[in-house]
Amino acid sequence: MKIVELTYSPIDIERILSSNHHDPFAFLGPHRLSDGRWVVRVFQPRAATVRVVRKGGSTAVAERVHLAGLFEAVFETGARPEYELEISFADGTPASTRRDPYSFGPLLGELDLHLFAEGNHHRLYDEFGAQVRELGGVTGTSFAVWAPNARRVSIVGDFNHWDGRVNPMRRQLGCGVWEIFLPGLGAGSHYKFEILDARGNVRLKSDPFAFFGQHGKQTASIVYDLGSYEWKDDAWMEDRAKSNVLERPMSIYEVHLGSWQRFVEDGNRPFSYLELADRLVPYALEMGFTHLELMPVAEHPFDGSWGYQVCGYFAVTSRFGTPDEFRTFVDRCHQAGLGVILDWVPGHFPKDEHGLARFDGTALYEHMDPRQGEHNDWGTLIFNYGRNEVRNFLVANGLFWLDQYHLDGLRVDAVASMLYLDYSRKAGQWVPNAHGGRENLEAIYFLKRFNEVAYAEFPGIITIAEESTSWPGVSRPTYTGGLGFGMKWNMGWMNDTLKYFGFDPIFRRYHQGMLTFSMLYAFTEHFALVLSHDEVVHGKRSLLEKMPGDDWQKFANLRMLFAYMWAHPGRKLIFQGGEFAQRAEWNHNQSLDWHLTADPRHAGVSKLVQHLNYLLKTQPALFEQDDGYEGFDWIDFTDSDNSVIAFMRKPKPATSGAHALLFVFNFTPVVRSNYRLGVPGAGSYSEILNTDAGVYGGTNVGNAGLIATEPIAWQGRDHSAAITLPPLGVVGFKRLND
Repeated sequence: MKIVELTYSPIDIERILSSNHHDPFAFLGPHRLSDGRWVVRVFQPRAATVRVVRKGGSTAVAERVHLAGLFEAVFETGARPEYELEISFADGTPASTRRDPYSFGPLLGELDLHLFAEGNHHRLYDEFGAQVRELGGVTGTSFAVWAPNARRVSIVGDFNHWDGRVNPMRRQLGCGVWEIFLPGLGAGSHYKFEILDARGNVRLKSDPFAFFGQHGKQTASIVYDLGSYEWKDDAWMEDRAKSNVLERPMSIYEVHLGSWQRFVEDGNRPFSYLELADRLVPYALEMGFTHLELMPVAEHPFDGSWGYQVCGYFAVTSRFGTPDEFRTFVDRCHQAGLGVILDWVPGHFPKDEHGLARFDGTALYEHMDPRQGEHNDWGTLIFNYGRNEVRNFLVANGLFWLDQYHLDGLRVDAVASMLYLDYSRKAGQWVPNAHGGRENLEAIYFLKRFNEVAYAEFPGIITIAEESTSWPGVSRPTYTGGLGFGMKWNMGWMNDTLKYFGFDPIFRRYHQGMLTFSMLYAFTEHFALVLSHDEVVHGKRSLLEKMPGDDWQKFANLRMLFAYMWAHPGRKLIFQGGEFAQRAEWNHNQSLDWHLTADPRHAGVSKLVQHLNYLLKTQPALFEQDDGYEGFDWIDFTDSDNSVIAFMRKPKPATSGAHALLFVFNFTPVVRSNYRLGVPGAGSYSEILNTDAGVYGGTNVGNAGLIATEPIAWQGRDHSAAITLPPLGVVGFKRLND
């Protein structure tokens, strides 16, 4: 072998060989020697030969200066060489020509790193992860990851035989960010980060910022270019930015994409994003819903978590297709006039080895103390909201979905678990805050900050809190002390209502307060009334099977429940299958029981929901004043002996041609004839709703479509009408124009 003058320290090569070099860019790539010459060092353990081709055409054969695969080419004095590497391999791998990754300078600028360190880089997803881009006229992919306690981080993948020695990354001092640009690498490449932690353990981690990835047992991240999709929803986005969603009718259909419908004949596989665009979108429109709410579609390894244990926070799950195919689904929704809300999970993450848990060998994203950093109930880890970089990761993630996927809102999961340090913990199992209290001050700051930024940057969107306690001001502005959400799930209404409907009608007279209580707090928040997936799993039974009595009573009760929900102030949300009275509990591994819709009773419930959505969208009284007592008035809530309540919903006074709507509810299976009802004025009233109508599967007891008033004072009003209340039925009336 030719004797070559050593231009490197033996310590450097030892560190390169052992994948333990603290600064590989200080050794590999082009470097000026003390005598003015330039040396290009290349470490390719599998290479047979390496040639350095300089710009302008001159070529030098790099000498193998170490048997392990270190090559050098030395050039005479002159400018810093610009070059490509021609590498041939002894194992038959095709030869390649590429720019040297170690010839590129730092990628992230000082401002990016400063904003990240202080927690204010709102477009972190434009810099971190895998970014297909062009640098100095060279196309490739840049990688950046935060691992401040790692001794070494390498990018590994199918492009370097998953060998952590080949592409160790540059560490940006002071912030713990590692980066590298791989020329020529494009979309579709599989990769992970190989991390040598402070204790010398090697960890193989998926990219926290990956836009795409595998799921299940295969957990590689996949390079994906999000810059090529052309949106066609300009009209929707422009209208959304000028509107306030709280001033419009809102009826939400909650969907789990993997079980809404499946191709049973094709191995029981779920629909793809594109197939859902063809089927789910027209169905939701036909049913009259204004929005879809999708259970989490961020990448998650375990189907049974329903998406609520996320490993890929920036990656749409590959179960149903690619990121651009999911964008197509959202685009199609918008073009059809349907909004899309996504469930977002910033409250916890799973312990899967390839995910965020102990990412660089330390409690990086989570708290180190399990009293603060672990959910014992769920077997998951809790984000450390007090760490700027972690808070930045989450804020940027929420903004990412609104920005890159044009989503119209985020429903934030498990907010209560974030607000309280003692959530589901016994005495001694939690750590009080700085003031000795149970409030998680750091999580509260994060939620407020996220809502402020989201509404500032994306006008017209909605953030929704799943918050199950009486925390004040969840949907009030942060400048008034609130959390800043646009809306809150009304869990109290849901619990009280379902419990009431579960009673045999003979006992309901003793529990009428469960229905009327909701009106004492109905306008303290911007509420959504929800009958979500949580109510039809784990032995809770389907909505239909929660109802008492025989089949006739079950269906009548369910129709009443939906009519009561739509008449009550608050936006509406029901889970898939409820709209046609699914009998079985929800099973995430199989399709809904769509065959039931051939049964007139099930089809009748579906028609009722469709009609209720039509009324919601066409009657201003049902949405214009959803958040104040100005839009609601009791007619009577005292008739507990008959289990009857009645109330009015009122539009804004300035709304031309709109009238108040009257709703009367008979929660017993007894027909009540000549039931006197106080009305707001004399005249004729059209029966716009009767849940006992034959078309819905009822017995057609009602008022023949019309009632006339009499000058008989009743229930504090000057006029009244004698009406017929159908059994276990709801009737609604609207005054005809004079």
